[in-house]
Order: sequence, then C-alpha cells, then structure tokens
Amino acid sequence: MDKTEEIFQKHLLDLANAAFRRGIPVFSDFMNLNELNIFHKTVRKLSHVQWGVFGGYETAERQIAAFIPDALYYEEKTDSWQNGGISYPVSCLKISPLNRKFADALNHRDYLGAVLNLGIERLKLGDILVEEDGAYLFCTEKMAGFISSELTRIRHTSVICREVFQESFTFQPKTEILRGTVASVRLDSVLALAFRASRSSLVGLIEGGKVFVNGKMVVSNGYNLKENDIISARGMGKFRYLGMTAQTKKGRCYVEIEKYV
Repeated sequence: MDKTEEIFQKHLLDLANAAFRRGIPVFSDFMNLNELNIFHKTVRKLSHVQWGVFGGYETAERQIAAFIPDALYYEEKTDSWQNGGISYPVSCLKISPLNRKFADALNHRDYLGAVLNLGIERLKLGDILVEEDGAYLFCTEKMAGFISSELTRIRHTSVICREVFQESFTFQPKTEILRGTVASVRLDSVLALAFRASRSSLVGLIEGGKVFVNGKMVVSNGYNLKENDIISARGMGKFRYLGMTAQTKKGRCYVEIEKYV
C-alpha cells in the first residue's frame, strides 16, 4: 500500500470513528474502484460500526460508503436513495437536450467534462449513464441543486436537468450475452472470453491491479469466479459472470457472461 492509499485508509477509519463517537451516520464521498478495494480491506478491521456501500443502482462502479453506529436506531428517509436499510445522500439527475433535433451526439466524456468545468470535484460525482436522449448523473445530495441550475450547455447543446427519484429510475444498460467454452472458471480464462483476447495478454492487466471483482481488486490469474460476480477491467469494460451451464467430455466449461456495451 503506497502513501496515497495509506492516507485514504486513514480517512475511512476517521469516518468510522466519527460515526461511533458522535452516534450518527457518517458518509464518504464517491469512491472509485481502487478506493473501494481499499475500503473493503479496511472494514475487516471494524467491529464498532455497521457499514455499507451504494452508488444508486446495483452495478454502480463509483459508490459512497456509509458508517452506522451499532447502537443507533436508524430511521430511513422516505425521499432518499436507499440500499440495505440505509438512506444514502445520493441524488440522480436526468440531463436532457432542450431540442433533440439540434442536439450533439454526446458521450460520457462530454457530460463529465461539462460538470467538472462547473468547478465540481470528481469525488462529488458518481456514475454517468449515457442514453440516446441524454444521460443520468449520480451526485451527492448537496451538489444536485447547483448542477441543476448551472449546467445549461454541453458542447453546442442546450440542456436541462431534472431530479429523478429512486422509485422512478428506469435505466436499463445495454448488454449482450456471450457464450463459450473455457478451460476453467478462472478469472483469466473468463476475461479472455469476454474481451476476445488471449490469456497471456491479460496477465499484466490482472497482476497490475486493473481488474476488480465486485469492487475488490483481484491480482491472481487463478481466482475462481462465482455466479453473478461483476468484473470490471480498466480500459476494457465490465461484465457479469452468469455461470457455467455444462461441461464437455474433455472437461471444458460452457459458460455464459453478460457484457455491458
């Protein structure tokens, strides 16, 4: 663990201790995959608080951590985004063009750049989910009003922001089902199938700490995947391992994966 990671781990422990000492829920900002990996290592040491993570939807990559004192009776807020009995300070904005006819074809980088240009730090922002008619942006509750009022243009496109509540959030990611045979359900084998690459070409990616399973960094090529594990590889994409469906006479495994496209 390098110095930056040690500082972040100390920050997480400070948040947990603050929740215990003050007897109130304490939340982090949005964490990236590497920070989530540090979080999962850190919470193993915690016995005095409950904890959870949430980014607004099931497969979110950027997530907020919650630290809840064990003795606290925690009442959920009916108008907030909830997960596992915890109300998180998360908001979701739908960004839409004012006139679709004259709108640019905006991508993830366009949306992110426009919001960052407002002077907002990346850690205040969660995932950005791009659709044909706009995008969903997750952010901290405190930033939602500011973004809604200040984000009026992206590239040459005039836009409008409106808040979306959890019960009406209907985003469906585009996915494709891939089927194939692998020698085993080792991480490197399934990763090679998902990204149509050779196992040897992926060794550096895995050992270099760029592959995450359910938000936890995995550096072992031989890690065995379990059904519904979500795998993210930096610079390559994300997929869900659906499981093994059969086995060939020679012992190879038929597997299915759901790849996000």
